[in-house]
Amino acid sequence: MYSFSPKLRLYSIILIVSGLVLFGIGYALNHGLDGTKISEMMEAAHGGTSHHVPTNSAELVGPQDHDAHLEHATAQVHNTPYAALLTAAMLFFGISACALFFLSIQHAAHAGWSVIVQRVMEAVASFIPVGGIILLILTVLNVTGVAHLYHWMDSELTNPDSPKFDIILYEKSKFLNIPFYVVRVLIYVIGASFFVWKIKKLSKKLDETKARADYKKLYNWSVGYIAFFGFASAAWAWDFLMTIDPHWYSTLYIWYSMVSTLSSAVAAIILVAVHLKKKGLLPQFNDNHLHDLAKFLFATSLLWTYLWFDQFMLYWYANIPEEVRYFFDRFEYYKYTFLPMLIINFLLPLLVLVSSSIKRNYKVVTTMAVLVILGHWLDFFNMVMPGTVGPFWDNAYTALLVIGAFLFMVGLFVFVVMTALTKLKLIPTGNPLIHESEIYEYPF
Repeated sequence: MYSFSPKLRLYSIILIVSGLVLFGIGYALNHGLDGTKISEMMEAAHGGTSHHVPTNSAELVGPQDHDAHLEHATAQVHNTPYAALLTAAMLFFGISACALFFLSIQHAAHAGWSVIVQRVMEAVASFIPVGGIILLILTVLNVTGVAHLYHWMDSELTNPDSPKFDIILYEKSKFLNIPFYVVRVLIYVIGASFFVWKIKKLSKKLDETKARADYKKLYNWSVGYIAFFGFASAAWAWDFLMTIDPHWYSTLYIWYSMVSTLSSAVAAIILVAVHLKKKGLLPQFNDNHLHDLAKFLFATSLLWTYLWFDQFMLYWYANIPEEVRYFFDRFEYYKYTFLPMLIINFLLPLLVLVSSSIKRNYKVVTTMAVLVILGHWLDFFNMVMPGTVGPFWDNAYTALLVIGAFLFMVGLFVFVVMTALTKLKLIPTGNPLIHESEIYEYPF
């Protein structure tokens, strides 16, 4: 059994507290901004004028006078704390959900090599309920009007008699309406939490009984989660991320955002497994297991790049204003984060992890795992911030909020995952493929 070391526990608590302190300072600075300061920020963002020229149909809805623009800018500025929290929460909820998906694939495929790290995957997946609760809190804040991350929730936009009436959102209101949205979020969180509980329970029972019937149940429930994840990961990408820009849509978005968290999940599994190995608690984990995990890290990084480029290239080449605007905003205001993230998420994994021998190097692979998680955090930053905060992100309070939210989520993630490990038997001795995993050797 794993014992959560006091030193690592202390580090996780320090991260949580530091994150909360930074977030609190950023929140106070953000909400201390008055109309005069926000007007100055508008002028700086729009080239010395407080009037922003609309570039798409979403910005043409409603009044176009100074007061209307100031109201919109004020909502964007005060969105920053919630956008920062959504960025970190979606990343780590996605990591835990993808870890369970990755584990379920191993069970469904009767894969032998991965049995040694099965409990690591279960521990990483244990963050699902915690991440889900944070997303539920954000949902409540948005539904009650405290946060304004999803402007389609404004009932005036779907009221034909309102001056703010938006015909596009009106047509989408059968799906984008608050009651149905809340029901979907509950399905995602409760459903994923149920599956992680059920699969962990069956895995623990299999250790006790070593019965083929229990192994078959584990297989069946894993297949069930794969089916659930296929639906839910698509739908929560729409609901939590793509509806931030409700006039825009992409048929590749669900795969793009899912692979981003899948790559990060593999990175998290590597970090936990290597930590246990270095502590002498998982001696069965060897270079061959590390090599295969590194292969998945390499493959998912390239798959993410393929999806990123396909989505960007097809829309940009078409040059249709309603489609290009998504990327135009990011080139215009997020040029320091949008394209540079390709270096971390694509170029470094391609150059470093292409070699089979390097995939067996613990220091190199763990370093790349950390970089991949940071790179995809930046990816989620680029998904969330442009549509919620707009051009008002290049300042000190945004840095405090974004870094604070990330440190808080990292600390909470480490605390929950390592606590879950203390309740798990590190080697799943009841799995009939355990011997195959112990003697597994990759020949190349």
